[in-house]
Amino acid sequence: MEIKENQLLRFTTAGSVDDGKSTLIGRLLFDSKAIFEDQLQAVETTSKRKGHEGVDLALFTDGLKDEREQGITIDVAYRYFTTPKRKFIIADTPGHIQYTRNMVTGASTANAALILIDARHGVIEQTKRHAFIASLLQIPHIVVCVNKMDLVDFSEEVYNNIITQFEEFSSKLYVKDIRFLPISALLGDNVVNRSENMDWYQGAPLLYTLENIHISSDINKIDARFPVQTVLRPQSEGFIDYRGYAGRVASGIFRPNDEVAVMPSGFTSRIKSIDTFDGELKEAFAPMSISITLEDDIDVSRGDMIVKVNNKPEAEQEFSAMICWLNNEPSKPRAKYTIMHTSNEQTAMIKSVLYKIDINTYDRDEEDKDLKMNDIARVTIRTTRRLMVDEYRDNRNTGSFILVDDVTNETVAAGMIL
Repeated sequence: MEIKENQLLRFTTAGSVDDGKSTLIGRLLFDSKAIFEDQLQAVETTSKRKGHEGVDLALFTDGLKDEREQGITIDVAYRYFTTPKRKFIIADTPGHIQYTRNMVTGASTANAALILIDARHGVIEQTKRHAFIASLLQIPHIVVCVNKMDLVDFSEEVYNNIITQFEEFSSKLYVKDIRFLPISALLGDNVVNRSENMDWYQGAPLLYTLENIHISSDINKIDARFPVQTVLRPQSEGFIDYRGYAGRVASGIFRPNDEVAVMPSGFTSRIKSIDTFDGELKEAFAPMSISITLEDDIDVSRGDMIVKVNNKPEAEQEFSAMICWLNNEPSKPRAKYTIMHTSNEQTAMIKSVLYKIDINTYDRDEEDKDLKMNDIARVTIRTTRRLMVDEYRDNRNTGSFILVDDVTNETVAAGMIL
């Protein structure tokens, strides 16, 4: 499968505290030569001071840990690196149960999730929790890295047992693509280079896998959705009568002469032109930022959505959603919040809490209706005006939203529409 040159892949890492996430990221950066000389020298100096023989790879993410201690709000550390094939953004998320909200934050935009398992311990509660959140957030690709294979004598039997354990519970989850890799982040086996210690493993190493995961098909190209962010009226020479609707394509493909409807009003027109800073386009698709002009003079404003006439989203004032509660303060019954959905902002309330999910056992708790920090629950949301929504599993852009407390301006919840 041909990969578009330097396509961006976002992936998140998840694992228990000592499963070797920092070492794995360090190894990826080190072996793919994505570390600057001064970073390398600083880490070598610190490694020597701590009495390590070689370079302590985990230290490459330590600068980020300092930043976290200084109070960065979401506790998700981002790392950027590039290879000739692809650009990567790594969201390194903490693994503890009390950081569920941080994993949700880091994973919400990811194309892939790396779940680390310690080969000595196999599938543990944390593993199930991370896999559940990855499936809840509809991350299209999961790569299960069985790490520390050097501590179990590179045993194929141990590796196969862990795959069986993982597949037993993941069969209940909604994940399209799961891959397994035996690695040793510390020694570098199967991270960037193939392992000589595990000749029984015939698959590709981790970096090659990440470079070649096919992500173009993850974007919804069928449902054309264009949330309008602003109306452009330049009034300058040559553009006296120009009225363009600017924003970012959420999904689907738009072309000049397409018959479109403006939601929620339902008025129809045709696309006259698709404009960018560099000139007109013959077609536009997600996630391009463009300006659309229409043949007819229709009232269109921020928060409206331009869609194809024969493929419209649901216009809902009340809908069901899974939400993760992000705030230290618990939810208040029938409190008013601002809902932010694509470019649309309006007042909403949590009408009812149907059940909370125990992310360790996947059990539903229908008795406890109070939402506290890190809780994941199924709720009914009611808004003052209709929203143009899709199911989250069909469209991660138009199927997601956040709730903001009007008094403190804090984001209190992130939601996925069912």
